[in-house]
Amino acid sequence: MDAMDRANGTTRLGMLTPSSNSVLEPATAHLLAGVAGVSAHFARFRVTEIGLSAAALDQFDPEPILAAAELLADARVAAILWNGTSGAWLGFDADERLSAAITDRTGCPASTAALAFRDLFRCRDFRRIGLVTPYTGDVQRRIQANWGATGFDCAAERHLGLSENFAFAETGPEAIAGMVRAVAAEGVDAVAIVCTNLAGAALAPALEAELGVPVIDSVAVTLWKGLELAGCPTAHLAAHGRAFAAGGEGRP
Repeated sequence: MDAMDRANGTTRLGMLTPSSNSVLEPATAHLLAGVAGVSAHFARFRVTEIGLSAAALDQFDPEPILAAAELLADARVAAILWNGTSGAWLGFDADERLSAAITDRTGCPASTAALAFRDLFRCRDFRRIGLVTPYTGDVQRRIQANWGATGFDCAAERHLGLSENFAFAETGPEAIAGMVRAVAAEGVDAVAIVCTNLAGAALAPALEAELGVPVIDSVAVTLWKGLELAGCPTAHLAAHGRAFAAGGEGRP
């Protein structure tokens, strides 16, 4: 890692954030509380609705995302993450292109929440995924198809049927935990809480202890990937869930 990326001994991670998201910043701060030498920095671009309409899909045009990434690069971050799950329904290939474009534009290694899920599932050999989201049925089916084509069986699923991004953050812990319990009961290798505006990160450790399966939250897995890209260890964050376990740990 370049010394410029560790000024004053701090590794800075850049997070691209949906404009209407109110969960991921405090959740990331909670995960990093007490972690010396790592800080997270955020840039927003407009995302207010999740759906498959032309207007909803146009929110993820690369140019506004790349402009926000350039601003993060001014802070000399060690890595840039798209801390949103659009690649889950747009496809992993879309996020691969976006990550490459961010690196080309800024010189920073880059990844996304969806790619982080894929990479963690592969390194832990998770194949049967319990899919928990706030999204509508058509978005959920698109995620199931995309992930299924990559080898992840998401037949066990629960979703809330919501499309307004701001409303996702108003989902209470009981509703999130109920969906996690329901998919875990169907027999899965891991549960994925897919949405960085759904407050699942703080629930993961207790649910893992209760259910005996890894519960992988979007904000947590994006931070895991960012730390990996920046060359930082993650095992010392294992108290926050098995997303941060070292090596192949975390499989039931």
